[in-house]
Amino acid sequence: MEKKYWWLRPVLAVPLAFSTLLTLLSAFVNIYLFYLEALLLICVTMYVLFKLRRFQQDMYAFLSYLSDNLTLTRRESMEVIPFPMIVADQNGEITWYNRMCKDDVFLGEDQFGMPVSDIVAGADPADPFKSQGRGIRYKNKLYTVHVTSILSEDGTPLSIYFLVDDTTLKKYMFEYKESRPSVGIVVIDNYQEIMQDAKESEKAQTIGQLETIIENYMAEGSCLLRRLDRDRFLIVAEERQLRKMIERRFDILDQVRQVSLSDNVPSTLSIGIGQGASTLQESEKMARQALEMALGRGGDQVAIKSANGFAFYGGTSKGVEKRTKVKTRIMASALSELIGTAENVLIMGHQFADLDCLGSAVGMYKAVKQMGKPAAIVLNRQRNLAFSLYNRLAQNGYADAFVEPDLAIDLIGKKTLLLVVDTHLPHILESREVYNACKTVAVIDHHRKMVGHIDNAVIFYHEPYASSASEMVTELVQYFGDNVKIGKIEAEALLSGIMLDTKNFVMKTGVRTFEAAAYLRKQGADTVEVRKLFSNSMDDYQKKTRLVASAEVYRGCAIASGEYSEDIKLIAPQAADELLGINDVMASFVMYEYEGGVSFSARSMGLMNVQVVMESLGGGGHMTMAGAQLTDIGMEAARQKLLQAIDQYFEQRPPEKEK
Repeated sequence: MEKKYWWLRPVLAVPLAFSTLLTLLSAFVNIYLFYLEALLLICVTMYVLFKLRRFQQDMYAFLSYLSDNLTLTRRESMEVIPFPMIVADQNGEITWYNRMCKDDVFLGEDQFGMPVSDIVAGADPADPFKSQGRGIRYKNKLYTVHVTSILSEDGTPLSIYFLVDDTTLKKYMFEYKESRPSVGIVVIDNYQEIMQDAKESEKAQTIGQLETIIENYMAEGSCLLRRLDRDRFLIVAEERQLRKMIERRFDILDQVRQVSLSDNVPSTLSIGIGQGASTLQESEKMARQALEMALGRGGDQVAIKSANGFAFYGGTSKGVEKRTKVKTRIMASALSELIGTAENVLIMGHQFADLDCLGSAVGMYKAVKQMGKPAAIVLNRQRNLAFSLYNRLAQNGYADAFVEPDLAIDLIGKKTLLLVVDTHLPHILESREVYNACKTVAVIDHHRKMVGHIDNAVIFYHEPYASSASEMVTELVQYFGDNVKIGKIEAEALLSGIMLDTKNFVMKTGVRTFEAAAYLRKQGADTVEVRKLFSNSMDDYQKKTRLVASAEVYRGCAIASGEYSEDIKLIAPQAADELLGINDVMASFVMYEYEGGVSFSARSMGLMNVQVVMESLGGGGHMTMAGAQLTDIGMEAARQKLLQAIDQYFEQRPPEKEK
């Protein structure tokens, strides 16, 4: 009550203090005047205090009258309820509470007339929370509050608040959630390269440094760490520890990158974590799936799988090329057996097939035909980005090799094998119907693995370190046996795919890329003829120039936009490549209107991971080459989303990454 009317005190105290001061000053003028004024001041003060006390008593009487609106029977029944209770009027002021509430909640203090919202934060009599209650904290205790409404004797609406003290329960619940274990698997990505290429004296030193970093990092977070294999560790972390790692964005990745091999190749880690599982066994299974996703995206990152899907951290460095071809030889053997048991083979890539997609499809088509199996390439002749290569193939005996997606359904039997090249996502396949109709599927792809990938493939040959699908097919062909030989036209198709994805052997080019190109050159590929496949018309060149001229630079990223045209999907990537030639531009994004939405073509020179930016817009791709498409959106709104994605990228990366 005193709290309610605290404002009365300064109103009375200020005049009394002023009167006291005047009385004291009068003592220097006339001592008798001082005595008289002092006597009057004492009388007035006593009268004011008496009136203030009477006012408080009147207010208590008024509140008592309000509480009398609850019948005696109601109040007696409420007193025996084993929960603290508060009754508030329609204005939200406390009119009554039971003895348990006064003793346990208010700790003996009177709270009549106080706003109930001071105790129950957010309480609104006009909008009571009735169903699940509301959690509150009051005087270092935790309560769950439930509310109901009643009518007083005179029909006045009242609200009754029931406070359930569940402090202990909530503390146990909090501790339970915070201590939930998550299993993780840590893998040293380039362990094999360290063992193969490093000097004997460097091997132990490098591995020792990496193990020390891992052990110290996990010990700092009080995590359990156990070695599973030479390059693999098992970790178990509580939820509170995992959350701290997430807040630090797993800076262990940056620490490991500081350990370089003799050829200045940084060491990298991949970590898969299963979060929120009901059992440790389930968490370990989720951790393996997360690790597979992290490795499929090029390594050097952490993937966390939970009930909400995947979350990724890191992935800022280029993938390290795997120099051994053991996996390729094994995959070639398995793929040969699979083709041998099939009645016929359909080869299909992604929508709007480019040179890499069509080139790798042609390479596999030639190999399958030489194995003696019927084959066809599923291609939409009107909706692809490789018209020059398609026309050249059609003129050199491949006219009957292609089949439209709607006609390919008729070629599918019980033992039909579907070879998917240059993609691993079902929603961007040339024909989803063909994919669904085929019971046996094999995948050959080099793009970083994304959520929602094809999960029913008998063979999933996925190599994110490869420059292109054409490079992967070129290596496979060499292990299919002596009976499989590609000719000049197939070699040029494959070489065009490699040149497209490597930007003429500039981007993502490794030793194996040059080895594949050398093999294709040996098979008769003419680099001049391949270069002609990249030629543009004057109209296309002018459109590309206009796109480049429209670019603006934002945080080191060149952003250009253009309107829809029939060949915009072919021109936009070329414009994005051109923009990378501008000084201080580390990434380029070309936006264009397409089918009621906006599409993006993103490129970088490796200083920025455009795949991460495009993933935040629902797309994907590679670190240096990615894309996305937004539906039902205008150009300006799409531009704002892109700027937000770029800002988010830099917020999650060290500041030195931005120039």
